[in-house]
Amino acid sequence: MIANVGPLVAPLTRDEFLRGGAAVPPQLFSHSDQTTHWQTSLPDQPARTGWGGRAADLVHSLNANPGISMSISLAGTNTFQVGEVVTQYQVAPEGPVGLDSYVPAAAGEDGASIAIRRLLARSYGNLFERGYGDVFRRSLDSNDVLVQALAGAPALATTFPATDLGQQLGMVSRLIAARGALGLKRQIFFVAAQGYDTHGGQIGDTPLVGAHADLLSELDGALGAFDQAMRELEVSEAVTAFTASDFGRTYSINGDGSDHGWGGHHLVLGGAVAGGKIYGRMPELALDGPDDAGRGRWIPTTSVDEYSATLARWFGVADSELPLVLPNLGRFAAPNLGFMG
Repeated sequence: MIANVGPLVAPLTRDEFLRGGAAVPPQLFSHSDQTTHWQTSLPDQPARTGWGGRAADLVHSLNANPGISMSISLAGTNTFQVGEVVTQYQVAPEGPVGLDSYVPAAAGEDGASIAIRRLLARSYGNLFERGYGDVFRRSLDSNDVLVQALAGAPALATTFPATDLGQQLGMVSRLIAARGALGLKRQIFFVAAQGYDTHGGQIGDTPLVGAHADLLSELDGALGAFDQAMRELEVSEAVTAFTASDFGRTYSINGDGSDHGWGGHHLVLGGAVAGGKIYGRMPELALDGPDDAGRGRWIPTTSVDEYSATLARWFGVADSELPLVLPNLGRFAAPNLGFMG
């Protein structure tokens, strides 16, 4: 567990925050803004790429002859995987999504498929038409490669929960199992879980019921199955899962729930993790205490930059290239939190 992580422009104390004038991430308690800050790790400047995308740009050459993109999302488009070179590829939890009526040339011919290939083979003078054609062609080719790779991958004995997150991680496991056929030695996956905006119904009549307990049960079941699948595939040491969010929740109550916070605790799981510990510094859990920005919104004691740099270094980004992935990293004291063995 990594304690009290959140987006920061630079290290910040409670006094500096309350006096005003200190640099802080804009729109601190807005879901969309803080999600962007987490995924780009650039809260003090406009960013068109995410830190995962920038990391992928630096290590994609390790995939000598990839069949599809190394950045795959199971939860739609995201900022985290946007790079200058590597393009994210979207897959549904049920598998790749292609054109039902399209048949690859090697599999036979039909009128609709021939028409699509002829349209894609045309030379277009308009920049947008060429761009659309390139995306369309790449999607069809990637879908064909992925369908074949998944069909040839070993079946998993691990059973995943029938939850949204469980099904996403189940497909991630299948994609990892197919990595050889896809020509991939480095992969970045993005999954997402919803429902943590617990303004109400957070705690039930007992500690083990209520929205928050249900959410943690879903997370536990999905991550537990994923860990088991990685052990089954004998790649646990080479796969790391980590959580990210927009913000934690307030310490003070909001009816029968909690409001938008700031720093929050995060989980890292995998065979390469030096686990069984809490890394970073826990905030002092006291309203108006030294870590409280108001209402129990903890000022982060670990920056997203430090958290992300520790993961990026393990992934293969050289120390000299970390500033390219996380330009603000030099402002913080711990570019390596030590949780990756």
